[in-house]
Amino acid sequence: MIKNIVFFIEFLLIRILFIVLNLLPLNISSKIVAIFFKFFGQLTKNHKIAITNCKHVFPKLTDEEIKTIVFKSWENLGKTILELGMLKNIFNYKMVEANGIDNISSIIEEKIPAIYFSIHQSNWEICVPYLDRMEIKVGAIYRHINNHFLNKFVLERRVDSLKTNKSFYTPKGKQSAKDILDAVKKNKSIFLLIDQKDSAGEEVILFNKSIKTQTGFLKIARKYKMPIVPMENRRLKNGKFLINFHKPIVHTSEDSDNDMMKKIHNIIEEWILNNPNQWFWQHNRFN
Repeated sequence: MIKNIVFFIEFLLIRILFIVLNLLPLNISSKIVAIFFKFFGQLTKNHKIAITNCKHVFPKLTDEEIKTIVFKSWENLGKTILELGMLKNIFNYKMVEANGIDNISSIIEEKIPAIYFSIHQSNWEICVPYLDRMEIKVGAIYRHINNHFLNKFVLERRVDSLKTNKSFYTPKGKQSAKDILDAVKKNKSIFLLIDQKDSAGEEVILFNKSIKTQTGFLKIARKYKMPIVPMENRRLKNGKFLINFHKPIVHTSEDSDNDMMKKIHNIIEEWILNNPNQWFWQHNRFN
C-alpha cells in the first residue's frame, strides 16, 4: 500500500513536469532538462559507473575529456526522456531523417522479415515508430519499469507513437520470448537494442573485454533466414535525428553465434567511438 502511494506520487510529479515542459518550445525545454540531468546526474552512483566505462573505452583521454563526454551523455539522456513524452510529435514535425534506405530496398519491397538492431544512443525510442512508418511490421522488447504507474504511462507514449496497429511492444521476460517467436512465425520483423548486459547471455568481446551478451536473436536469424540490419541513430545539432541503415548481415552456419556477435560488436564499437557523447554510459556494461 505504502509503495503504491510512493509510486503514485512519483508518477504525479513526473507527469506534472512533462505537462509544464510541453508548454514550452521544444528547444527551450530540451535545454532545461539537459542542464537538470547534467547537474543532478553527477551526484548519483551511475555517474561513477559512466566515468569508469568511459575510461575503459578511452584510456588515453584526460579526466577532463572523460568528464565532458559523460556530461554530454547525461544531457542526451535528459533530452531522450523528455522526448519520450512527445514521441508522436517528433514524427508529426518530421524531425527524423534517414540514410541508407537503398541498403534495405529489397527487404522493404519484398516485405522480407528482418532483425533490426541499434544501441542506446541518441534517442533510441524513435527507431520502432520509424520502422512502423516505413510499413515494416515490427515487434520490440522493452524493460519493465518497477513503478507500474510510470510503466503504463511510458508504454502508452510508445504505442501512441506508432502509425499502425501492426507493430507492438512486449515486456522483457518469458512473455516477450513467446511474443517475438509468434511474430516471426507471422512474418513480422524484430527490433532490438543490443548494447546492454545480459546476465543469461554468452561471453563476447566488447572493447577488449569479455562481457555477457544476448545472442538468442542470432539463432532466430539463422533458423528463419532473417537478414540482420544495423540501424545507427544520431542526434543532429539542428534538433533533428538521422537514422542510417547499414548493409544487412546474413547469418549462416559458417559463423558461430559468438563469432557473428563479435562482428556485430565491431559495428557498434565504431558507432560509440564516432559519437561517444550520445551513448548511454551510465549502464554497468563492463562489470
